[in-house]
Amino acid sequence: MDPEDPSPLHRFVVAKRSIGSIFEQLLEFVKSGSAFVDEAVQNQDLGPVAVEEQNLEMQSCATKLATIREVLLRRHMKVAFFGRTSNGKSTVINAMLRDRVLPSGIGHTTNCFLSVEGTDGDEAYLTTEASGEHRSVSTVNQLAHALHMDPALDSGSLVRVFWPKSRCALLRDDLVLMDSPGTDVTLELDSWIDKFCLDADVFVLVGNAESTLMNTEKLFFHKVSERISKPNIFILHNRWDASVTEPDYIDQVRKQHLDRCVRFLSEELRVVRADQAAGRIFFISAKEVLSSRTQRAQGMPETGGALAEGFQDRLREFQQFERTFEEFISQSAVRTKFEQHTVRAWQITEAIKAVMDAINIASADRKICCLEEREEQRDRLDFVRGQMNRLSDSVKDRIRTLTDDVAAKVASALLDQIHSLPVLVEEFRADFNPTPETLELYKAKLVQHVEERLVGCLAHRCSVGVLRDIRDAQRHMIDSVRPLVSLSVQQQLSAPSSSFELTYDLTLAALCADFREDIDFRFSLGWTALVTRFLGTTSAKRALSGAERGLKEGASLRDEVVVSIATGLVSVTSRTSMAVLVIGGVVWRSVGWRVIALSVSLYGLLYLYERLTWTDASKERALKQQFMEYAAYRLRAVVPVTSSACSQQVYKELTSTFNRLTQRVDLSEAELEGSIRQLTCRIQKLENIQRKSKAFRNRATELETQLEAFSARYLQAAD
Repeated sequence: MDPEDPSPLHRFVVAKRSIGSIFEQLLEFVKSGSAFVDEAVQNQDLGPVAVEEQNLEMQSCATKLATIREVLLRRHMKVAFFGRTSNGKSTVINAMLRDRVLPSGIGHTTNCFLSVEGTDGDEAYLTTEASGEHRSVSTVNQLAHALHMDPALDSGSLVRVFWPKSRCALLRDDLVLMDSPGTDVTLELDSWIDKFCLDADVFVLVGNAESTLMNTEKLFFHKVSERISKPNIFILHNRWDASVTEPDYIDQVRKQHLDRCVRFLSEELRVVRADQAAGRIFFISAKEVLSSRTQRAQGMPETGGALAEGFQDRLREFQQFERTFEEFISQSAVRTKFEQHTVRAWQITEAIKAVMDAINIASADRKICCLEEREEQRDRLDFVRGQMNRLSDSVKDRIRTLTDDVAAKVASALLDQIHSLPVLVEEFRADFNPTPETLELYKAKLVQHVEERLVGCLAHRCSVGVLRDIRDAQRHMIDSVRPLVSLSVQQQLSAPSSSFELTYDLTLAALCADFREDIDFRFSLGWTALVTRFLGTTSAKRALSGAERGLKEGASLRDEVVVSIATGLVSVTSRTSMAVLVIGGVVWRSVGWRVIALSVSLYGLLYLYERLTWTDASKERALKQQFMEYAAYRLRAVVPVTSSACSQQVYKELTSTFNRLTQRVDLSEAELEGSIRQLTCRIQKLENIQRKSKAFRNRATELETQLEAFSARYLQAAD
């Protein structure tokens, strides 16, 4: 085949590049998917959206893809040449390479396996299994010398020859040509097959046209067919140029060789049908083709030199072998090298799609649960807020009613206690001495006694009922609030506090601070007493002190008349007084002096009696009476204040209780709002996971489409 002709081998290169690109995309895709699944597994807040098994499966897929990609990078087409020693295997390879790459001809026998493959460099070199060192070989003689000088090489060794691609077009398309020792030089055929032949795409049996197929050659390929299902085998009858010496028998000999080889391939090995076997058998002269191509490369005529008759026919058959070989190995290598990897890639994409579908379904189910839970939480929050609004109005009304009842009850009880002040004052017992210092101490004790008794009586009458009502109200608040708070907060709700006590701050000492007792002797029939009895205490004082000058503008007419009469009575210089004296004189004359003397005597005796009975006990009674009247007057004035103070205490207690409960409800509302926010965030994350899982699944489908296109173009077309 001419070097400028398009080579079918390039199909393998294009297919390799295509499948390599697909696997690159697939590997990046699986890595991204693995990171996504790992993130979903680690995010425990979302629930069982993804499990660790899925994460491990994604990691396993990534590892497998990385391994397959590395294998694909090393994939190449491999053809192995076998035959007896000196059948011209190396010459055939050289003819295909259009250059003397391997030692061949008289004196050169291949004693180990030689693989020839291309290198992008400009220098040829070889490596051995024992050493990866690059040993430069610029000529065939150097290569032959290097092979013969290495004592470690035997028939089971492999030497890799790297030939510059710029010097050989055949090696540019990832083709490796494997030369072998003669099948008749060793009995270790099984180890040869296991070591060098299992990855071969095509086997070429190079026979000698001057003899028939030998049993050693047949045995080798029988062993190959046992390990490889239907190996691809070509048979070359080399040195066919020798047939020109016997032109009369050439067709007969050719037919004999062809029939034997067809039976060998179709009946013994059963690798092809009989009608296909003839297309695998060629009659060539590798030495002539190599010589011709070498001359052409040197600018000499292709048919120059000593070439036997019929060379053009043998050259065309060799070219036909090359064309058939290249088309066959290209199709075969694409299938053998890439089909299983393509199937494996399909399996991986299907596994990834299953993982993404499972994650999508799980996240969708979880999202539905979160949506339902969020709706329940929102309904619960609306219910709590509505109930609290209604409860707040109800509690305010109850507090208002209860405080009004407390104010009325305390006012009533305090008025009753004011009416019983004489009893409370009379109960007081203490040493009485009219001296100023003792009087102050006595009054302080009296005030303390009266206040203690008043407070005690008020507490007895009011506190028990008020505290019971407060407890009932607090218990009602707690029972009403309990269904509105979370379980954790319900455990913190306790029974109503028993520390509250209703206090009655009468401040009697302050009220009576300006009390001034009058325990001086006052004759009951004296002028002052008479005027006081007749006019009253206030008017008497004003009358006796000349109050007519201090009368105010708004005084009543009756008070003015009374004060005027009293003033006339006590004023000796007034006209009224003179009238009284005149009337007294008339009476004197009328009744006589005896009656007047008797009256005066009785008046004096009465005065003497009262004066003698005005003892400390009398003074104490007078002081108590004065204090009782004064305290009653002052207490009546503070009844509204005291009842209001008690109602305020109850109001503060109940309000503080409800405020604490309201704070608990606010805490529950905050928990509900926080839970709703968390659920909203969780729903958003689940939606994001759904979108990503769908995107990954769609990407897997796209990669599957690329795999299907690759299969349709390269794998199915090869059928």
